[in-house]
Formats: sequence, C-alpha cells, structure tokens
Amino acid sequence: MKIGILCLQGAVQDHLKPLSRLGAEGVEVRHPADLEGLSGLILPGGESTVMARFIAGYGLAEPIRAFAAAGKPVWGLCAGAIILSTEILSAPGRAAVPGPLGLLAARAIRNAYGRQASSFEEEISTMAGPFHGIFIRAPRLEPLGGTEILGRRANGEAVLLRSGRILAASFHPELSGDDRLHEYFLSLC
Repeated sequence: MKIGILCLQGAVQDHLKPLSRLGAEGVEVRHPADLEGLSGLILPGGESTVMARFIAGYGLAEPIRAFAAAGKPVWGLCAGAIILSTEILSAPGRAAVPGPLGLLAARAIRNAYGRQASSFEEEISTMAGPFHGIFIRAPRLEPLGGTEILGRRANGEAVLLRSGRILAASFHPELSGDDRLHEYFLSLC
C-alpha cells in the first residue's frame, strides 16, 4: 500500500517510520501527478499558512479535493487539520475564513493552546484507547455538521475528528512512537 505525504513544508519524515513499521510505503507528494496510485494521503504538521500557499502555488488544491471525492482517505495533523477544515479562526474576535481545502466540516482555531513555548503533552482518550498526545502550537478543532469526534482531551475538547474518510488530529501521533492511529488510517485505505 502506498500512502502519500504532502511534502511541501512540515514534518514529513516522522510519518515514514510508522508507515514502514505497518508495512505501507510512504511516498512524497509535491505535484498533482504524485497522487496517482496512492491509497491515502497525509497532510503533516508544519505551518498552515505556508502550506496553503504551496498547495495553491503547486496547483494541488483541486487534485487533493478530487482524490478525496474519489473515496481516498486524507488525514490532516495539526497544520494539516487546519488545511482540511471548512473554517479557520486565526484569533478570538476575528471572522472565520474558509479553509484552503474545506474537506472536513470543522472549525480550526489556530494556535488555540498558545505559541511554541506553550506546547504540551497529555494523555487523551481516543477510539483506539488512551493515547499520548503531543500538542505543538496546536489548533483547537470544533466539529460542525455531523463530523464525528474520535478523540478528546481530559477537559472534553475534541482533538481527533472524522467525517467519512477524512481525519483530522490537532496533535502529533507520529511523534509518540505509538502506531495505532496510523494503523487506523491505513484501515480506511
């Protein structure tokens, strides 16, 4: 099974290890043609504004939407979750703007837990059981329009969402050493 990892900016290499351990091949995606023959696509963490500019600049928005419309799973993590969301809030009191891909009915609130120095780790509950969540400049994810919550922080905030074959996580499972969520994603592929 070949799984694409959007390789324009962000934490690409950290996804190759769990995919390999699970018997899947990670393929770097930079151009629309790179999506051919893939079973799924991961949008990694990074900087969402930069990623959105590169997605537009490389002409990837419509091909990624078509990939998802064809029933192929797409998983956005942290910045990737922001990119997938239908709405983005960049600061309290500001109006929401449409997400670059708009594939997941959710509102992503950028840097909701603070800047880099406010990054944290905590145990979260997921459909796969307890999971060690690593939050780095993480967005808050608010489900909209029937999007399912698959994971929560202890305070009840959603951190893992699913709508059909579209997944979004506000944390970084690829840094945890626990492959269960990558395995779940592969099960959708």
